[in-house]
Amino acid sequence: MATDRISAFDVVLPDEIPEKGKVLTKLSIFWFRRLGDICPNHLIGTDLEHIPLQLMHKKQYFRGRSMVVHKTEVFPVECIVRGYLAGSAWKEYQESGTVCGLELPDGLIESAKLPEPIFTPTTKAEEGHDESITFEEMNELIGPDYAAHLKEKSLALYEAARDYVAQRGIIIADTKFEFGLADGEVMLVDEALTPDSSRFWRADEHEAGRPQKSFDKQFVRDFLQESDWDKEPPVPELPADVIAKTTERYVQAYEMITGEPFEPPAKGDAEAKPSEGS
Repeated sequence: MATDRISAFDVVLPDEIPEKGKVLTKLSIFWFRRLGDICPNHLIGTDLEHIPLQLMHKKQYFRGRSMVVHKTEVFPVECIVRGYLAGSAWKEYQESGTVCGLELPDGLIESAKLPEPIFTPTTKAEEGHDESITFEEMNELIGPDYAAHLKEKSLALYEAARDYVAQRGIIIADTKFEFGLADGEVMLVDEALTPDSSRFWRADEHEAGRPQKSFDKQFVRDFLQESDWDKEPPVPELPADVIAKTTERYVQAYEMITGEPFEPPAKGDAEAKPSEGS
């Protein structure tokens, strides 16, 4: 289940972003169905009749923002694929010419397209920050066979999604995948290729050599950066226009990627059966 809560700088904000959870859910479902031939995933369905009986009285909270999935044993790594030089990767490259220990060509600039996508795993920390690890360290953590399989699937998923959204005017600068095991089968789990797990840019706005506007919580980050907040709770209240612009950006990402209008479930429709893909 995906809520409308949002975090920034590792702190959960008190304000919610309307429709955010529904966008993440609908977009993940879209990708699970589109990319299922590349890697099995944990999606079973969206029918709310699968919700346990003891939760049926809260069905309205689940509508549009929940999936029924296979339970898996999640690998303790996050599988990051980068196609462009941005964020922490750009910072490391400036300092050492590497990204997560991988040597990159000299002379690259911020937001530049990499010669080919690179796989840069991190730990999946239960507390604190995830930390970058080398592929060799990933081998030691989960075993070489699983490490090689997750790397192969991550790159294949990224490349398929990258090529698809390129036709719709979007660049996937980088993205995060998570995988789990169910009955010995590796499955793509959690969310997939959403604004929360990926750095999406508009292709017509992309210009290497500077930071890019992303389809995510950039308005929230910008507001907090410009405030005098010390990045410790409590968090300043978000202005209404920042909340509205952030919702608009999430919805825009969904509509550009899927080619479909975003239609959240109507109010008062809590007991109606959801349509396929909602």
